[in-house]
Amino acid sequence: MLKVEEELLKKISIADLERANAYAKDLSRGLQIVRSFPQGVTIFGSARLPQDDKYCKMAYKLGGLLAENGHAVVTGGGPSIMEAASHGAYEIGGRVIGLNIALAHEQHPNPYLTDSLTFEYFFARKVSLVMASKVFAFFPGGFGTMDEVSEVLCLMQECKMPKMPVFLIGKDFWKNFDKIIQKMVEMKLIAAEDTKIFTITDDVEEVVKAANKIGHPKISENFYDGFQEMSALERAKQA
Repeated sequence: MLKVEEELLKKISIADLERANAYAKDLSRGLQIVRSFPQGVTIFGSARLPQDDKYCKMAYKLGGLLAENGHAVVTGGGPSIMEAASHGAYEIGGRVIGLNIALAHEQHPNPYLTDSLTFEYFFARKVSLVMASKVFAFFPGGFGTMDEVSEVLCLMQECKMPKMPVFLIGKDFWKNFDKIIQKMVEMKLIAAEDTKIFTITDDVEEVVKAANKIGHPKISENFYDGFQEMSALERAKQA
């Protein structure tokens, strides 16, 4: 190997190590805040809808109901759906965690947070949003929300994370998503059983009932602790 090539590889290796350390630092900070409260309910959704939008009003109601029942409310910490849910919980005196992300626009911390952390990397933020939760509520949103709901459903489908209640809030919005899912089943791209991973509803109280059914785990009893990923062979045996 030429000396020039060796020097280049050395520079690349150093850059990769620095990048890996930055990833690890972001993730470590996220997991640290997740470990500071019992798993709650993570609410996902748009950063662009106004507070008088019907979905923001639904998110506000959900945040309040969850706080009334003693559940921590976890969001991406930004405006719109996230702000509405945070506001509802904050007014009740609940614990409201905002896991924000540094973006060029849209994403600024809303004023209704009791705990807040800003991430540099989306993946670290998503891991923390998921590990903080025992129930998931997805309101209408854009590419970011689609990314989050797709990843959660995929990880549950592939037994890479515990199967927890997933609610898609807003029948009118999610009906076309459901059509795509049904088309996947028709084409045998997914199994019919996979459609049971989520529930589409207009009733936010279903989310609260699911959280109440699970109860209030201790801080030291995160559902991911001790979770064993199921291998493809094990899944095949169960099929």
